[in-house]
This record gives sequence, structure tokens and C-alpha cells, in this order.
Amino acid sequence: MSAHAWTLLGVFLAVLLLAAVPLGRYIADVMEGRGFAVRLGARLEALLYRASGVRPHEEMGWKSYALAILLFNLCGFVAVYALQRLQAWLPLNPQSMANVSADSAFNTAVSFVTNTNWQGYAGESTMSYLTQMLGLAVQNFLSAATGIVVVIVLIRGFARRTVLTVGNAWVDLTRATLYVLLPLALLFAAFLMGQGVIQNFDAYREVATVEVTHYDAPKLDAQGQPVLDAQGAPVTEPAESRTQTLPMGPVASQEAIKLLGTNGGGFFNANSAHPYENPTPLANFVQMLAIFIIPAALCLSFGHMVGDRRQGWAVLIAMALMFVVLAVAAMSFEQQANPLLTQHGVSAAAGNMEGKETRFGIADSGLFATVTTLASCGAVNAMHDSFMPLGGLVPLLDMMLGEVVFGGVGTGLYGMLVFAVMAVFIAGLMIGRTPEYLGKKIEAYDMKMVSIAILVTPLLVLVGTAIAALSTAGVAGVANPGAHGFSEILYAFTSAANNNGSAFAGLSANTPFYNVLLGLAMWFGRFGVIVPVLALAGSLAAKKRVAVHAGAMPTHGPLFVVLLIGVVLLVGALNYVPALALGPVVEHLMLFASH
Repeated sequence: MSAHAWTLLGVFLAVLLLAAVPLGRYIADVMEGRGFAVRLGARLEALLYRASGVRPHEEMGWKSYALAILLFNLCGFVAVYALQRLQAWLPLNPQSMANVSADSAFNTAVSFVTNTNWQGYAGESTMSYLTQMLGLAVQNFLSAATGIVVVIVLIRGFARRTVLTVGNAWVDLTRATLYVLLPLALLFAAFLMGQGVIQNFDAYREVATVEVTHYDAPKLDAQGQPVLDAQGAPVTEPAESRTQTLPMGPVASQEAIKLLGTNGGGFFNANSAHPYENPTPLANFVQMLAIFIIPAALCLSFGHMVGDRRQGWAVLIAMALMFVVLAVAAMSFEQQANPLLTQHGVSAAAGNMEGKETRFGIADSGLFATVTTLASCGAVNAMHDSFMPLGGLVPLLDMMLGEVVFGGVGTGLYGMLVFAVMAVFIAGLMIGRTPEYLGKKIEAYDMKMVSIAILVTPLLVLVGTAIAALSTAGVAGVANPGAHGFSEILYAFTSAANNNGSAFAGLSANTPFYNVLLGLAMWFGRFGVIVPVLALAGSLAAKKRVAVHAGAMPTHGPLFVVLLIGVVLLVGALNYVPALALGPVVEHLMLFASH
């Protein structure tokens, strides 16, 4: 790697850890109803509860909590779907955007409700300002809040003793939104506007270009239909353009929560590669920090809430170590030149710049790709489809680990804690003792919930990929047949089921087949994990907390960190080795064999 790449990675990690320490303590305080922010907002909070009929002092069992979360998100799905289907007749639509088709609206509604933000459409030519703000941006807040409250419930399961309740879903959702997400989003949006991210309600602008663009346009008949030649191919004729349409809109406000909430859905089709979303290298650096900051802070919140800060640091260190290895791999692979291009005289010194913004370069693009796919964010500042085969393997592997290396807001930590329970269970089997984690005995019911939470996602990814790869409708959207085309399908289902949302961008997925199949993968990939995690939390909260004894495995030292990393790699990644061999590994071998 270059000196710039090493410096960038080191500074990024140092700033992240420094910022996570105070934020972790703050989140722990506000989610437990303590601290200055809660006292300051007490009247507003009480007013919200009174207006909505919430009884804040009544706690819920895990089943009631899970039902509340499911109903809350189902209502969000209906609202986002309805906004898309009716936007042509609603206000704040200066470009007169048409109503979104039923299958695309279904896919998008599921996508934003599940914190996936997979986009099969171009935002600037599909969604009105009202749909962007009231539908998509609102769900960016609420889906992120859902992830936060689920991990808080799991932490309470470890911290509480012999109780049947895990908290109040409506109180937790309110506090996560009001005290954590909204203040951070306001500050970040102001910073982005200072960097040049636009924020307005203007109509799109037609501007004269510096140079005239010449291109071939389809020839149309008197009825406006394409003219075809004898072979049925469209006939083209020379054309030129002297103007360009510049899209406008309230971008900074959506961009802030898109990143802080690890959502990833871009206002524009080019996402964070668009200069209106990500204009400068400084903005790019801070956007990466914004993606990781809450997931990192939640690890330290975990330590505060269970009464042992070392536990939070152990999990955070395990995440950081895996992140560094994966980031180094991604940046290193992209600094290799494409041998097919070097044969035609392209300099190998530049590395693989295909699909990357020159204002960011390889190191910043490779780090961004690692951050966004580890964090289930899905925002992109480069086209992953243009990465080298092994460079594209890294984002795939990031998601296949289960989005637990920092991961999404809340989802990353509860996923990692599920693996931690698995790790102590395996350690208990090795030494012949009943496994314990944070004083709670891990029993048969707990392991059943852990197994479901771990296996749901690989099942959705592999079955979905198999269906698409074997169906005519599935392969019809593939832009590049062969190993790379298989990687495009595999990436799509890995991204959807793990609620990431990024894409290889070579797959035409805005079809009824993919909209429905990926929508189902997103929904069950989200709530098929959340429900067993809440069940695990309820089981743990009802248990006694046993005293630490000599036979218990310490879960805050180097040995546990190594064991946790090993379980994530062995249990999380090995499910996908055959699929990776068929896609990026084969493509890499073919590329360097000049096939």
C-alpha cells in the first residue's frame, strides 16, 4: 500500500476511537433515561407520549416488544409505499415525477424500512422531494432507531437479573431518535452544507455546457417510435447537446442521516460519488467517520450498561482488528493494475482507477468501500462493479461476515454479541463446562435463538442467488456473463439479505422478478434476525446472574478477542466459500491468465 493509504487508515481509526468514547457514554445514559439531554428534553418527551397514548413507565416482555417493533415497521412500509404510488398528485414535486410502479415501490419501501436502502431506481429522475423527505429520509431515522433499540434490549438482557421485561419499545424508539440521531444529523448536515452539499427546493436547472457533446441518438418515426433496420436493430443518427440538466433538492438533510444511520440510499443515482452529495476529500473522510461512529460508540455503551467497560472494549478491538485487515486488503488489491489494460499501454503505476472519482483516488475509494460494506450502509463513492476481482471480493466478504464488524447502527453490535454467545458456547464445549457470558448461563433455548439468527442470512443469500442464477428472468439482468455476472447476482442477494444496500451496479435489478425477490430477502434478512435476538434478550433477562468463578472463561482479554474473531470467520464466512470460488476467485484466475 502507498504511504497515503497507511496514513489515511491510521488517522481514520484514531479519530474514530477518540470520538466513540464520549458518544458511547452519552448513548448509554440517554437510553437509560439519564443525563443532561434527557432532562432538557423531558417536557417534549412527555408531550410526545401524551399525544400518542404511550404509558412510558409500563415495560414490555420480549414478545410484546417484538410485536411493537414489527407493527411499527409495517406501518412505515405502508406509508413509504403509498407516498411513491401517489407522488404525482402530491406537493413538492417541481419536476412532475410520475407515480412509481407497484413492484419498484414495494422494493423501495421494504428497502428503506429495513435499513437496507437498496435502490433499483435513479433518485433524481424517480422520486419527488416530498417522497425523498417524508418517506425515505424519515425511514432513515426510524430504521436506524429500530437497530439501536434492539441492541439496547439485548444489552439489558445481559445487565438485568430475573426480570420478565426488557423495556418499552415506544420510549426506546423516541429516545434513540430524539437524543441520538436528530442532534447528530443536524450537526452533520450543517457541516455538509459548508462543504458544498446542496440543500434547496428549486426546480432542476438547465445550464449551457462548456463544450458541445456529440453522440448517436435513436432515429424516431412520425409516431415517435424507434426506427429499426432489416435485422431489427435500432437505427441511429448524429445528434448534439449544448445544455445539461442539473438536479436540485434537499440533499444535505438526507445525506446526513443516510450516513449516520448506516442507511446508504443516495438522493442521486451516483450516490456518494456525486459531487452534490460528496464534494471534497474532507467531506469524504467525515462521511466515513459518520458511518462508523454510532456502531463503534455502541460497543462502549455496552460496556457501560453491563457494568464492565472492558467487555465493550474487547468487542470493539475485535471489530477494529478485522476492519484493518479487510481495509488493507481492499486498498492493496485496487492498487494493482488490470493486466488487460497494461497490455494496451495503460500505465501500471496508477493502479486500477476504473470506476473511481479522481478527487478521491484509490486509497480513499478502497477505504470507503470497506467501511460502507462492513457497516451495512451501502453508500458508495466508487463503482464496486469496476473493482479488480479480489478488490470486489472484499466488499462481498465484508457483508458475508454478517455485517458484524462495526456493522449497521445497532445491528452490528447485536450481531457480534450473538457471535460472542456462540464463542463462549464453543469454549464451554472445549473445556467441559456450562458456558457463561457476563454471568448468564447459555442454555439450549439460547443456542437455538443464536443458531436461527446466524443461519437466516446465509440461507436467504444462497437460495436467492441459486434461484436467480437458474432462472431466465434472473440472468436477463446480468450485464457481464460468466464469473463476473455470477458475482453481480451473488452481490445483490448478499447486499439485500444483510441489509447493506450497495450494488455491483452491473445488474439490471429494477424488474418485477428482482424487486419482489430482493424485497423478500431484505424483509426476512432484517426481521428474521431481530425476532430471535429479542427472544434471546428475554431469556437472558429472566436468568440469575451467577458470580464470576475460576472455571469461567474471561470475556475481556486477548484470548476472547481471538476466539471471537475466529468464530466470526469460521461460522460467518465459511458458508460462502463455494459461492466466492465460483465468482471473484475464478474471475481473478481468468483475468491474470489473460482470458
